[in-house]
Amino acid sequence: MAGFSRGSVTNARSGGAVLSAGVISVVALMVIPLPGVVLDMLLSLNIAFGVLLLLTTILTLRALDMAAFPSLLLIATLFRLALNVSSTRLILSTGGAGGVIEAFGTFVVGGSVVVGLVVFLILVVIQFVVITNGASRVAEVGARFTLDALPGKQMAIDADLAAGLIDEEQARTRRQEVSQEADFYGAMDGASKFVKGDAVAGILITLINLVGGLVIGVVQLGMPFGQAVSTYSTLTVGDGLASQIPALLISIASGIIVTRATGENDLGHDVMSQITRQDQALRIGGLTLIGLALAPGIPILPFGTVGLIMFVIGRRLAAKALVAVEEREEAQEIAEEINPDDPKQLAVDIRPEPLGLELAVDMVDLVDTASGGDLLDRVRALRRKIAMEIGLIIPPVRTRDNIDLGNGEYVITIHGVEMARGQAPTGHILVIADDLNRLPGQETVEPVFGLPAKWITIERRALAEAINGTIVDRASVITTHLAEMIRQHSADLLSRQEVKELVDLVRQSDPAVVDELAASDLTIAEVHRVLQELLAEQVPIRDIVRILDVLGERSRVTREMPDLTEAVRTALGPSISAGIADAEGTLGVITLDPSVEHLLAAALQFGPSGPDFALEPEIMHELVLTVGDRVREAEQNGHLPVILTSKALRRPLRQLLLLTDNSAPVLAMDELGPQVRLEQLGTVSLEQTTALLGS
Repeated sequence: MAGFSRGSVTNARSGGAVLSAGVISVVALMVIPLPGVVLDMLLSLNIAFGVLLLLTTILTLRALDMAAFPSLLLIATLFRLALNVSSTRLILSTGGAGGVIEAFGTFVVGGSVVVGLVVFLILVVIQFVVITNGASRVAEVGARFTLDALPGKQMAIDADLAAGLIDEEQARTRRQEVSQEADFYGAMDGASKFVKGDAVAGILITLINLVGGLVIGVVQLGMPFGQAVSTYSTLTVGDGLASQIPALLISIASGIIVTRATGENDLGHDVMSQITRQDQALRIGGLTLIGLALAPGIPILPFGTVGLIMFVIGRRLAAKALVAVEEREEAQEIAEEINPDDPKQLAVDIRPEPLGLELAVDMVDLVDTASGGDLLDRVRALRRKIAMEIGLIIPPVRTRDNIDLGNGEYVITIHGVEMARGQAPTGHILVIADDLNRLPGQETVEPVFGLPAKWITIERRALAEAINGTIVDRASVITTHLAEMIRQHSADLLSRQEVKELVDLVRQSDPAVVDELAASDLTIAEVHRVLQELLAEQVPIRDIVRILDVLGERSRVTREMPDLTEAVRTALGPSISAGIADAEGTLGVITLDPSVEHLLAAALQFGPSGPDFALEPEIMHELVLTVGDRVREAEQNGHLPVILTSKALRRPLRQLLLLTDNSAPVLAMDELGPQVRLEQLGTVSLEQTTALLGS
């Protein structure tokens, strides 16, 4: 790897040195006289460079693959102008300009000065008026729309990152590509002016060569006027054609690259694949030309030949398309040959899917890859994100349509039971903003964070971007909602079979851990219950080796599930607290006053289901309300609070708070990692409730 890096640096430095020397040499061409042989080589190199740029733009997959094109355009223009200066000096000083220019001036235009001038002017008009103007306009519009869409694209990247469709590295790469795209179109907008200036300079240089040649030939060399016109006009036209042909090639390349849409294939493949799909258009066009050939006065041979070729190609393409459809239908029939009454098939059909996603019939476009739907790909990416995040390998998500759902509705089911329902109207996007009143649309609530939002039509996207709204597409809304449901119900999604597979994986990598677990007679069912309790409190189970290690050791002392779970939490404490802390490692905590801790410790009792509080209902109610008030105060101040208590009180306090909507994590003191810095957000004390004071 180190050798590769050194080689890359060496290549980069070599390329920079070569380019620097080349640019300096181009400038030197303007002042150093060149012999005809050297000028011929440089003119040939100029034409080869234009051909190379044109072919590269045709074969590239996206515009950013040629991000250096604006700079190359400037260098190519400078090189061409330098050659114009050199050829002008050679023509006016010696009356000759090498073989390339003489060939363009005699053979290409047939030795006619008028024909040469007309061809030269036509090339200039094509380059300046048609191609360059169009490419400049496309680059200008592309730059403006790219800059306008930049905030929305950044928000879409953030949404995909939050939904687990991409990781941090991919998000960073996509942000860089978005920024490079804006820079590229902005640079191309300016670089198009080089081509315009080059066309104008070509006309002026040609006029100067004509006038200067006549003056030198007649006045200085004493040539007859006709001979001077014939000699210098031919060389001037040849010089103009030799420079305008590569200029035209590069103008075409710039037009192709700014109009190139990003794709998976090169331009030639895209054009052929898209045209060959239009077999009906080819057949109708062929018949039209054949009919036109039969009209009086129209040449039959060219129109009839072209029309017949188009019709035959269209018929063959239609036949191929029909064969492809028949093959798909046969494959579908084979798949449907499974007997639905077969007992094995019935056993499969009656089992509820662990995780399901039902879509309304008008939302099928989200899963149809032919129309650009990528929901299934996003769901598959979500499975990987959840596995990396909490260590749970969720089962495949069964996605199907449901005719009983209203338009734009979707339902998330777990083990066949509906757990969440939402809306994602077709042709709409979700906007989250501070000032939603400025947007016409359907009011709703963001399903995960409960933020006010609106569904607006896609046509009003620019209006949402203008008010700096967060724009989320339908697939991202569904994927984010599905991810939240998986996190909330991860304990229910962990099956005993998956636990066994996890243990088998650990056996392959750490057999001693599994041997110790087997020696303690701890069953898969007991391990399953511990893992479920951890997931129920949003504790990741990625470190399955350490979890099994702790269970194997602790189970020699006790087989009580609460004790085993708390022992695992203590071992995972640093990773638990680090996962809850913010990016700076700060953990905002709400603590219990020592008097409250003493009261709860005194009321602690142990039953078959673990420790619990033997308190009066009024006291427990007031305690829960007070804790809830402290949590809401912290959340309103922008914090994600954690309730911190002693190890003995952690589990029963968490069970008590679960009776309400309080979802704040409860940590024990010995679960704090050394890398976490605590920030006090509040205290639950006896003085805060009259009921507790009376006790």
